Amino acid sequence: MGRHGLLVVTAACIFIGSGLVAAEPKKGTFDARHELKVVVPEGAKKVRVWFALPQDVPQQKVSELKIEGPSGHKVEKDSEGNAALYVEINDPKEKEFVVLATFRVERSEVQAALDPAKAQPLSDQEKKDLAKYLAANKHVVIDDQIRKLATQIVGGETNALKAARKIYDWVLQNIEYWVKDPANKKASPVGSSEYCLTSKTGNCTDFHSLWTALARAQGIPTRMVYGSFFKAELNGKDADQSYHCWPEFYVSGLGWIAHDVAVADIFAGEFPLNDANTKLVNLTTASGYSKPDPAMVEYYFGNLDERRVTWSVGRDLTLSPKQDGDPVNALAKAYIEVDGKVHPEKTGWTRKLTYNEVK
Repeated sequence: MGRHGLLVVTAACIFIGSGLVAAEPKKGTFDARHELKVVVPEGAKKVRVWFALPQDVPQQKVSELKIEGPSGHKVEKDSEGNAALYVEINDPKEKEFVVLATFRVERSEVQAALDPAKAQPLSDQEKKDLAKYLAANKHVVIDDQIRKLATQIVGGETNALKAARKIYDWVLQNIEYWVKDPANKKASPVGSSEYCLTSKTGNCTDFHSLWTALARAQGIPTRMVYGSFFKAELNGKDADQSYHCWPEFYVSGLGWIAHDVAVADIFAGEFPLNDANTKLVNLTTASGYSKPDPAMVEYYFGNLDERRVTWSVGRDLTLSPKQDGDPVNALAKAYIEVDGKVHPEKTGWTRKLTYNEVK
């Protein structure tokens, strides 16, 4: 168990609906370059930056971390224990500045032994300790509609692991990743359970916000992990890896379990590849896409590929030092304030993550 409590199993593992996965987890090593460019508005008096760093979690080992940036930068931890680089500049003279983190990450595949017979009801103490992972977030809405739908999906199932799988399957059957049809589908800008349920589409954060809302409505503690893929297609290229997220849910007797129903959706069922979607679809996965693969759909319930890096856990974050604005939706890249107001991505700052795979 690591700082965030993720259970990593390295023996042969059983997951629901299939046979055994490989006994020995796959491993990958990546040299990463994480760059943040900040544009300073005219007349700005104070710029504050919180820049995501790779986290200390069981499935990844970070080494050779080097940070370049304005003097006085320091590492702080937010309300979830995520380490982030904090930079504060008063009366900035430059119109633009750069913060750069380089590091090596050795990442292991996550495998979980999902035996429903070991699942137990949450104890009163577990409910108390995990209360925030059972509650709503700003963009993870738990209302009467969600409660009713979750009950319909799960039925009378009281085993939390089996109930979680029912929700996973329902999302696969009812929601489609926007990259399959980019001309007609799109993602929300915030990762919204309501948007995903209404539109029946979205990106990883929309998918997993909806899954989280449904799971929490059934009393299954769930938290969101934000990271990035090291996308095979972009190895060694001057192209940003963007970000990716996935949930971890807690089952008493088994611990925290990861899944990735958003990527699983890419491999679930037929859809036409064309000039509009092929590149987007390939870049939505860790290693590309060629055709539907039921084995990958099974794999992503309880297992995660090794081509990832973890930046943060949780939503509605209180940063350190505390931000002037509202709780931060998530720290997938960076959060920046100028004179107490949110500084927007794209027009105010850009992040670029590039890497080279170490063989």
